[in-house]
Amino acid sequence: MLKKLWKLKEQEDEKSVLSLADSLNISNVLASLLIQRRVTNFFEAKAYFRPTLETLYDPFLMNGMHEATQRVIHALTSNEKICVYGDYDVDGTCSAALMYLFLKELGANVQTYIPNRLTEGYGMSIQSVDYLKEQGTNLIITVDCGITAVDEIDHANSLNIDTIICDHHQPKDKIPNAYAVLDPIKPGDTYPFKHLSGAGVAFKLARAVGERIGKKELPFKYLDLVALAGAADIVPLVDENRVLVREGLELINTNPRPGIAALMKCARMETGNLTAGQIVFTIAPRVNAVGRLGDANRAVELFTTDDPQRATELAQVLEGENIERRKIDEMTFSHAMQLVELHVNIDTDLGIVLHDDNWHPGVIGIVASRLVERFHKPAVMLTTIDGVAKGSARSVSGFNIYEALQGCDDLLLQFGGHEAAAGLAIEIENIEKFRERLNVILKQNMKQSDIHPEIHIDAKISLSEISPKFIRVLDQFAPFGPGNMRPLFLSENVAIVNPPRLVGTNHLVTSFRQNGNEKIFDAIGFNLGAYITDIDKEKNLVDIVYTIESVQKDGKTYPQLRLRDLQIKSN
Repeated sequence: MLKKLWKLKEQEDEKSVLSLADSLNISNVLASLLIQRRVTNFFEAKAYFRPTLETLYDPFLMNGMHEATQRVIHALTSNEKICVYGDYDVDGTCSAALMYLFLKELGANVQTYIPNRLTEGYGMSIQSVDYLKEQGTNLIITVDCGITAVDEIDHANSLNIDTIICDHHQPKDKIPNAYAVLDPIKPGDTYPFKHLSGAGVAFKLARAVGERIGKKELPFKYLDLVALAGAADIVPLVDENRVLVREGLELINTNPRPGIAALMKCARMETGNLTAGQIVFTIAPRVNAVGRLGDANRAVELFTTDDPQRATELAQVLEGENIERRKIDEMTFSHAMQLVELHVNIDTDLGIVLHDDNWHPGVIGIVASRLVERFHKPAVMLTTIDGVAKGSARSVSGFNIYEALQGCDDLLLQFGGHEAAAGLAIEIENIEKFRERLNVILKQNMKQSDIHPEIHIDAKISLSEISPKFIRVLDQFAPFGPGNMRPLFLSENVAIVNPPRLVGTNHLVTSFRQNGNEKIFDAIGFNLGAYITDIDKEKNLVDIVYTIESVQKDGKTYPQLRLRDLQIKSN
């Protein structure tokens, strides 16, 4: 295992901490955590703990929104044929479902189109535009894609099809000549929040249309889809996203639509307490699986059906595809590890670039992420499709892989994405040059903190501080995710109560107490199984870094420590 460097965050000003703790009647530790999140007084804390829909920004602040709403309303009143064109991941399918349901409720003549990942690839294509022309389409609304589709939208224009782009990805030098372009990060856009998901941008368009036609409340019915998309797409859960995901989770937990309820049942999850983290690790893989292995339109149908029986059938399809995806994932990861051993110098290469003709294009992004997790290096996985190497790049936290690929632009046929993840295509004969160039760029631009894994600890506490009230207040920090991560704690000189054991593939399970205290806390450390041979229950104390989560057992809720790392000491 890679040894991680523990870094305790600089602690906040003691006077400010005491003042906030006193005004909120909470512990100093919790007050310090709030100040880390730029919550410094009673009123800011109230807004943080109780975010409301009233704080959402006016959708008309987004450049292009006036033109987009006018065009949508014209299509509605003229009964034009509208196609909502999405992507095949969770964000794309949720965005497509949201826009379809919203327009359908307004009486639109609307259909959805999700490209097949295996035969068409990402985003718009000339072939899909031709197909939509044959279908009599007058207006295409792209969701979670479209911002790089310069040639495809020119082609649509030549066929007298208008396009509205709803995207959140990084544009290239040229913005497509669409009827309207909604993307908060495009140059010159003054929209105050830059980190919406694709579904977040689609929701903004729905809100703007709703306001224009006197259906202001209608878009809020679809916040459950915005929450699924936002959590699954790992957007920062701050500002607007925090409101959208929190409100959407509330909708799922109180009144889930049939497709989401069926999906949760397949995943053996109880409705009522779904979290953003559970979406990432449990719901999202099942939705993504149908897009990775075949037709993602099944996910859109799952989200749009109001028939519980059909929802159950589709959820079972997603479950089966996910089981198959995991098998392919494991085989591909095993093969990738062999190639790393043979062809990568782990001590000197800062990036991993692997290629195999026969890897399944639907899983190479997942495997690239697993390689990053294993080696803490940016990773690129490529397979061969129609004689061209295509694949996925994933980065370590804090390093912009999209900018690194820009430095290889002349070697690539195409690429797109953002800081953490990107897709690319390259001629097979240029892979070795690309590998060399990427490693040069990484050596020139990566900082020491990018190269060596670090754990940034929010606070040092004793286990005795973890009281029911502490956990109740901590739970109100949710939804957790990028920008608002679950707080990470350090407790030192902790005794092991039960002999550690392995569960699952490589997970460490044990329990701890501190300073002879009667309080005992159960703990699980995912992928920390390697420590089991080094721990002697009778002789060792340990320092542990962990988050605190709640688990259900026998109808009751208990705190569980989710270990991120540990250091073994002698008694």
